[in-house]
Amino acid sequence: MRGEEDFVAAHAVKVNVFHTIDYLLKHSKAIRDGVKSGQIEIQGAVYDLSTGVVDFMGRSTRQAELLESEISMPPTVLKVSKAGAALRGVYGVRTGADDSMAPGDALDKLKEGNDRYVRGEPQASAVNSPMRKALVKSGQAPHTAVIGCADSRAPIETLFDCMPGEIFVLRNAGNTATHAEGSLVGSLEFCTGKLGSRLVLVLGHTQCGAIVGATKTFLDGKKETAAGSALEGLLKDLSEVAAQASESLGKGASVDELAAHAVKVNVFHTMSFLLKYSEPLRELVRSGQVDLQGGIYHLETGRVEFLGHAPDHKELLAAKTSLPPSMEGIAQGKVRTAADEPMKPEAAMKLLKDGNDRFCHGKPMAGKLDSQMRKALATAGQAPHTAIVGCADSRVPLELVFDVLPGDLFVMRNAGNTITHARGSVVGSLEFCVSALRTQMVVVLGHTACGAIKGATGAYLKGTKPEEAKGALEGLLVELGKVAANAAKELGSNASEKEIADHAVKVNVFNTIDNLIKGSSTIRDKVKNGTVDIQGGIYDLDTGRVQWLGRSPNQAALL
Repeated sequence: MRGEEDFVAAHAVKVNVFHTIDYLLKHSKAIRDGVKSGQIEIQGAVYDLSTGVVDFMGRSTRQAELLESEISMPPTVLKVSKAGAALRGVYGVRTGADDSMAPGDALDKLKEGNDRYVRGEPQASAVNSPMRKALVKSGQAPHTAVIGCADSRAPIETLFDCMPGEIFVLRNAGNTATHAEGSLVGSLEFCTGKLGSRLVLVLGHTQCGAIVGATKTFLDGKKETAAGSALEGLLKDLSEVAAQASESLGKGASVDELAAHAVKVNVFHTMSFLLKYSEPLRELVRSGQVDLQGGIYHLETGRVEFLGHAPDHKELLAAKTSLPPSMEGIAQGKVRTAADEPMKPEAAMKLLKDGNDRFCHGKPMAGKLDSQMRKALATAGQAPHTAIVGCADSRVPLELVFDVLPGDLFVMRNAGNTITHARGSVVGSLEFCVSALRTQMVVVLGHTACGAIKGATGAYLKGTKPEEAKGALEGLLVELGKVAANAAKELGSNASEKEIADHAVKVNVFNTIDNLIKGSSTIRDKVKNGTVDIQGGIYDLDTGRVQWLGRSPNQAALL
């Protein structure tokens, strides 16, 4: 019996040698690449203690097979044991195959991951092919949604030591929510409603540049001035947070002290905004299905300070959902009349963007007009905040696209949203709007799959000349053919007819803007002195979304 055990043990030594070689080839890319290239040789051997002789056994019999197989991760890293599967997911990563995680458990995972990150002992590592396939096939089921700052020093997955599939990350400068109809809130509602995430964490961080900028904006007293850019608009919105921080700290606080405290105030402000304006999220929090927590990541230590609920958490859950600021006028049954002051271009643009967001999400609020509102429009006159030059296409109903009420938009439409005559009706109408009605925002809006542009592209490619045009329609198409020619020139000789037509939509928008500035001294002077802004956009028939193009690249030269 003893001799049999010795024989088995002696053989097991040899088996173990080859097992070790196979393990190295199976799990180490560096070693495998070295063996493959011939730079490294791995052979096995057994040393006999009794004789001092080494038995050289050569390569593993599986070497050729292993060199052609995919690299896999060691079980200790993958955690493919039952305990490990519970930690990361049934496939080693969280996927749609995993059950939803209770908010408390998800919070514990974040805390544990941050502890590992601070200690410099991360466990999350590379994802292998089977794990990637599982993420694709089984979908995602993140246990937490995190709203964080875009700052490159605060990498969310890294500081929580997470694997792909674990957290749904939303990031912008200042980890803020300024539009209840915006992409951040909509994304969060998707994550908690469709993906089943039960914890939402709003995460600020120390030394936040956006908060420092907003604090300086507040201290400089620029809150009431018009924002000249999207960045200035963001800082203005965040300056409200700085104002709250200043009120909390009292007089005498330095810029650094204000900014540091404003980071915390901003986290709670974002949390409160979410509860105040997102009815789906608030219902989930109220029912206990989702928890909303705050935190601050300390750049200096790597540690996340968990703040818990916002101070007004219970109060907001007990209140009714508020309407976002951009919807309040519509909900209160207000229409714009001549009794209203002219609206600044940036404010008008915000209303257009917010309205288009509602249209895209299928949540319009405009359209309910009572007799009192109609009477106000009739007796007080109009004061549209925006003039739009759009296409006559029936698929592009401008008032619906921007979810506006009567009195909001002054609309001019023709086939191809174009201007072919400087003294034509479109230019004259627009001069009336910006002068008599004092409208300060002008938008030229094209759209995808435009029939007029498609026809013009065909006319251009056929080489139709102006004198060959029969009737007004062909004349229009030949005139628009110049736009198609410019589009073709920009794309190069290999562009297809469809590619030219698609690009010509954008070229045509800027062409119309340029013609307005060139052909109307009234409009040009108002653009020059800053009382009127002209911007372009393209309405996407497939998505309902307006792509904003900004000003014409030729504007400065034309002015």
